[in-house]
Amino acid sequence: MAGPQHIVSAYTEELDRLSADILRMGGLAEAMIRDASRAVVARDAQLAELVIERDLEMDRLEKDIERQAVRMLALRQPMAADLRNVIGAIKLAGGIERIGDLAKNIARRSLAVVDEDDRAALKGIERMGQAVSRMLQVALDAYARRDPVSAIKVLHQDDDIDSRYNALLRSMLVFMAEAPEQINARANFLFIVKNLERIGDHCTNIAKVVHFIATGQQITEAEASTISSQTQEAQS
Repeated sequence: MAGPQHIVSAYTEELDRLSADILRMGGLAEAMIRDASRAVVARDAQLAELVIERDLEMDRLEKDIERQAVRMLALRQPMAADLRNVIGAIKLAGGIERIGDLAKNIARRSLAVVDEDDRAALKGIERMGQAVSRMLQVALDAYARRDPVSAIKVLHQDDDIDSRYNALLRSMLVFMAEAPEQINARANFLFIVKNLERIGDHCTNIAKVVHFIATGQQITEAEASTISSQTQEAQS
């Protein structure tokens, strides 16, 4: 019969595995963002197809994490911080999976713009892709260290993503007005940029979950806006 120490050790291993799988899933999402953006910029159809294929692994990981978490809730009945870790893992897996879906959408759209050579749009997409990838990286690092301060830094970065999105949106709308024959191609660029902006939103949500896991306190939308405004004032 297993002793108390063995049970505690097995429980700790289960929690560690859950965290490791979340980070593995997040690493896959980072790679998908990076490669999907690169596929657009380099007009690389083969790379785009690889991103699309990786979404199957992303879905598999999410289902596996959900199974682990449900099993732990049923058998271990975790309390306090452990409960936050298990519930948080389910939320994080869902958010990361949606980021994977958006990266897959970007890769699919990239196949429709392989003949386009708008350097300004491509450069903007490249930089925005790098920015959201860094945003996810910071959020995952905050999760790995259970660091609420780093999680809040992600909220600060969302304004930069929104600014990039709005600038690209304006320039593309101007281009479409001046060259209506290019509307179809430009619409694909708009969808790509919108998907990147949505990835930024999911990174923000992931950071809020990380903050909750670390502190037990939820950040409301109003508090997130206040944090963002305070940061902008400090930087001005």
